Amino acid sequence: MMKAFTRNYDDNSTEAGFQFTFYCDICGDGYKSSFIESETYDKKQKIQGVARGAGILGSLMGGVGYNTGWAAERAGDVMAERFEERSPEWRKEYENAFNRAQNEAQQHFHRCHACQKWVCDVDWNEDEGMCVDCAPRTEIYAAKAKADAIKRNIDEKAAEATIWEGELKSTTTTCPSCGKPAGSGKFCNNCGASLELNKCPACGAENAQGVRFCNQCGAKMDGPKVTKCPGCGKELEPGAKFCGECGTKIE
Repeated sequence: MMKAFTRNYDDNSTEAGFQFTFYCDICGDGYKSSFIESETYDKKQKIQGVARGAGILGSLMGGVGYNTGWAAERAGDVMAERFEERSPEWRKEYENAFNRAQNEAQQHFHRCHACQKWVCDVDWNEDEGMCVDCAPRTEIYAAKAKADAIKRNIDEKAAEATIWEGELKSTTTTCPSCGKPAGSGKFCNNCGASLELNKCPACGAENAQGVRFCNQCGAKMDGPKVTKCPGCGKELEPGAKFCGECGTKIE
């Protein structure tokens, strides 16, 4: 019965030879074992082509490995398929090649004593004898915590900053003339009536078209415009060209 040191692996073997890829249980990076030609396969030209395509020497490779549970189930199915209609000699070769591949790949993996995962060198904390999930490297964890704190401080300062100081002005959304949605322009999209806001003659607050009384001070919108002298601040009569108090000319 063939048993892998880790269930997270893939069988890349063909009729012409044998090769396997074993994956890290944390990052998914893999190690592909050396290609081993089948001595019982007598089609030499195909052997050479497959060997060149698969890669003769073992190598580390990136990429996410198969899901562990699914890979174990799939590996059993693949082995059964490999053994169908194969000679006893081929099966013996397959088992020997699988054991050789494991011995070769196992040098690049470590088993965590805490969670029992098989992990690559990158995810192994050699000082603690555990994987980095169970025992993160102190200097890396501290550097990451510091970077996270800096990002939080930046985000907090950004949230407190005032980015825009413009004035919010209300606009007429319903036409005072036809009563239909007017759009965001200066004139109604439906009837063409003006949508510009009127200023209260008493307090200067902006009011929508058609409003009879100011929504801020209650003054009549069609009442006489009250202005003040720019020189002394005295209120002026409607139509005055000079201030009656100080004589300043009213533009």
